[in-house]
Amino acid sequence: MSVNVNRSVSDQFYRYKMPRLIAKVEGKGNGIKTVIVNMVDVAKALNRPPTYPTKFFGCELGAQTQFDVKNDRYIVNGSHEANKLQDMLDGFIKKFVLCPECENPETDLHVNPKKQTIGNSCKACGYRGMLDTNHKLCTFILKNPPESGDTGTGKKEKEKKNRKGKDKENGSVSSNETPPPPPPEEITPPQVVEEEDDDDWGEDTTEEAQRRRMDEISDHAKNLTLSEDLERTVEERVNILFDFVKFCHNNKKAQRYLLHGFECVVAMHQSQLISKIPHILKEMYDADLLEEEVILSWAEKASKKYVSKELAKEIRVKAEPFIKWLKEAEEESSGNEEEDEDENIEVVYSTTASVPKVETVKPANTKDDDIDIDAI
Repeated sequence: MSVNVNRSVSDQFYRYKMPRLIAKVEGKGNGIKTVIVNMVDVAKALNRPPTYPTKFFGCELGAQTQFDVKNDRYIVNGSHEANKLQDMLDGFIKKFVLCPECENPETDLHVNPKKQTIGNSCKACGYRGMLDTNHKLCTFILKNPPESGDTGTGKKEKEKKNRKGKDKENGSVSSNETPPPPPPEEITPPQVVEEEDDDDWGEDTTEEAQRRRMDEISDHAKNLTLSEDLERTVEERVNILFDFVKFCHNNKKAQRYLLHGFECVVAMHQSQLISKIPHILKEMYDADLLEEEVILSWAEKASKKYVSKELAKEIRVKAEPFIKWLKEAEEESSGNEEEDEDENIEVVYSTTASVPKVETVKPANTKDDDIDIDAI
């Protein structure tokens, strides 16, 4: 019975199928082990070596694994149910098979043991990226890379060996031996040498290669390059930068984009710029490229839209001295404005104001009658 490679997809017409795992428990006591009977068929459907998912089971279960490639026996020590292993296989498929962009299992692994990196490319959408090498299985993959990559060099070498063996059996001349000269009447056509694709994904960075690529660029595109600007003075380069960012003046939306772009630059040169974040923000603030309101709203919430959540938080932590200075300056300015308002109160004297007149009230003249003593 077959199941979908990506079991989160419930479509019954899903084109990517794989057989369901069949597990068989053998032995007793300390020698008990689980044999995955159809691991070769499952690995073929996933386009991965059968040792990879078997080793993944061992890493997840903390058990030892055994590989018998000749007899197609892949063993995990201990007793394990098929349903449990099937659920673990979903984790392997999600991490090492599915494309992170289109979630199709048409991916190939490209292992570079020298650089200790594992690349991942998708044939469906063209995605190319690097795998996270924190899992224990990555150590096993680096030590045991896949036999053939995108170019199929391993298959070509095997086919060549098989051809050589058949040629020797048939009595034909091998490629290393020089063939006898043809008769004068017959002329053999020149053999076309098939060039095999190299596995090197790197870009040639020599001066000659750079010069050749620059010659291929059209004259119009050359005007857009900044190669000549590097030879200018610091003041001229600063003016060039100002011409690029002057659109931020009185444009809050553009200022927010400028801050997000600044985060991306810090992510590219983290070791050099992470300690200089408050100074750079101060310079942009002094140059009127950023307004106080935009900076404070940006500092309140970390966004993972342009950089990782952890780096966004770290950038805001490093910018805290500048943000604190900005808030204190705002409070001082508001306090000074209130004091200036109190000091600027003017007293206006009006000559037309009516002043009540104060009148003295005279007591009434009550003459006391003379008392006649003789009349008493």
